[in-house]
Amino acid sequence: MDPKEIAKKTGETAKLYFSTVKDEDKPYNLWRFFDKDLARDMSLYITGQMYAREKIPHATRQLITVAALTVLSKPEELALHIHAALNVGCKKEEIAEVIFQTSIYGGVPVANTALSTLKKVLEERGELE
Repeated sequence: MDPKEIAKKTGETAKLYFSTVKDEDKPYNLWRFFDKDLARDMSLYITGQMYAREKIPHATRQLITVAALTVLSKPEELALHIHAALNVGCKKEEIAEVIFQTSIYGGVPVANTALSTLKKVLEERGELE
């Protein structure tokens, strides 16, 4: 793919997924602090080539990511991808169901941590009923 097209896709996908995430919580800004060139390369690959792929819908991709981050017990990264999942149209009930499903494989404690993360993100976004 043309480098300009990758850069364009990176910007579009980053905006789609992470527009509701505070700048200080975006991994890209953390990476930039330490190495601007590597941050750009990582962003172009992760966001511009992997997340932008159209082999599966964005919502499916984010639910898969929520499941993986739940089982790995990575709540900070999970919060970022809960934002992304909501931003691409996933419903909070779908995200919760994915988290409940992972409790079978990852355990109830990691599911509880993930549900707490989901609740916190919903509170931040003003979407908790």
